Amino acid sequence: METLRDIDVRLLRAFVAVADTGRMTTAARVVNLSQGAVSQQIKRLETLFDCLLFRRDADLMRLTREGERLMVRAQRLIALNDEIVNEMRAAEFSGEVRLGVPHDLVAMLMPPILRVFRQANPNVLVTLVSDTSKSLAAQLLDGEIDLTLLTESKLGARDHRLLTDRLVWVGAKGGDAQSRRPLPVALGNETCAFRTSAVQALTKAGIEWRAICQVGSLEPVFATLEADMAIAAFLSRTVPERLDVIDDGSLPKLSQHLISLRTSPSGMSPVAQELARHIREGFERRYT
Repeated sequence: METLRDIDVRLLRAFVAVADTGRMTTAARVVNLSQGAVSQQIKRLETLFDCLLFRRDADLMRLTREGERLMVRAQRLIALNDEIVNEMRAAEFSGEVRLGVPHDLVAMLMPPILRVFRQANPNVLVTLVSDTSKSLAAQLLDGEIDLTLLTESKLGARDHRLLTDRLVWVGAKGGDAQSRRPLPVALGNETCAFRTSAVQALTKAGIEWRAICQVGSLEPVFATLEADMAIAAFLSRTVPERLDVIDDGSLPKLSQHLISLRTSPSGMSPVAQELARHIREGFERRYT
């Protein structure tokens, strides 16, 4: 049985550079080697795989069929190599970071992102503070938390936009609360980010309504909705499976809202900066 041989990533970098530029001289500048060194590296790869990787077409180097097969795999291997090097060279963070997250985002959007952060930074303690966006913004200014997610109608000066989502009306599965008048609405407390949007939409539509379950915590709201005692406004991405979106046309459309990341105006520690990076990249990777 033939012994497997390892691939030198430097050979693959030269190969990709030649494939991308079509010329040995240009590729040599890309990988910071002499033209002769690049030519030798291509020959070593061809010897390793026992096939021709390029054919010369006038002044250009063009991939053969075998070269095309290698190209995709070479790019993947180079990317994996660079990822491993960057991860192993990265600073090992430790300490505590205090993260604010609005009630409705904690369970629905954050667990996958926080799981990845914990695995990459096992020595960091993340303390979650869950409250309304208005309260979290105040806590950030007072230095009680290090960074926070917010749900807002417009982006603030120090905010990084993570996601734009629409508000939807939500109620019990098979419920009829939306057909009652006055319309029972669970609005949350006065600092709820969606309260103003819901009230304005209902008032503009001329729908008589009454507020019930005016609390900050989500559990009483969920219980009220599941009992078909009221409806409520939620971001579409945060609607739990045990509830239904009401889209029968009986209720007015609601405005879009932003999910943003706001950092402390007094600066952040390196560990807080690392968590902020994970949150930004996590939202981009998973939800956009």
